[in-house]
Amino acid sequence: MAQQTFLMVKPDAVQRGLIGEIVHRFERKGFRLVAGKLANMSVEQAEFHYAEHKGKDFFGDLVQFITSGPVFAMVWEGDEIISLSRTLIGKTSVADAAPGTIRGDFALHTNRNLIHGSDSPESAAREIGNMFQPEELVQYERPIEQWM
Repeated sequence: MAQQTFLMVKPDAVQRGLIGEIVHRFERKGFRLVAGKLANMSVEQAEFHYAEHKGKDFFGDLVQFITSGPVFAMVWEGDEIISLSRTLIGKTSVADAAPGTIRGDFALHTNRNLIHGSDSPESAAREIGNMFQPEELVQYERPIEQWM
C-alpha cells in the first residue's frame, strides 16, 4: 500500500532555482506527486512544523530561516516513500551527505540544507495537515505503476 510523505523545498533551494531538479529526482524514482504549492510559511506554521525543537538554542534560527522566503511544499505517495525519500535527500549534515543525494550534490551548509522530508508516518500526517487542506491532495492512477 502506498505511503504518503511531506517534502518541502526550503527557501535556500527556491532562491537557487532548484525546485525543478528536486521534483525531477522524486519523479524519476517513480513516486507520485499528489499536492504541491509555492507558499510563504507563517511563523505559526513554522513553529508547529519544528515543535520538537522548541526550547533548543537553534529553534529561533529554524523559524526565522524557513519563514525568510517562499517554500515549495509537496505531498508524495509511494511504497516505503518515507525511508526512500530520506535516502534520496541525504544526511542532514552536509559533510555526511553522500554524492548523488540532493544534499550531497547541492547543499553547501548544514543550516541551509535545501529540503525537508518527514521522518515517520506520524510526522508526515502532522506536516501535511500543517500546509495542506484535504481537498488539495489529488488522487489519480498512473497505468505505468503496475510496472514499478
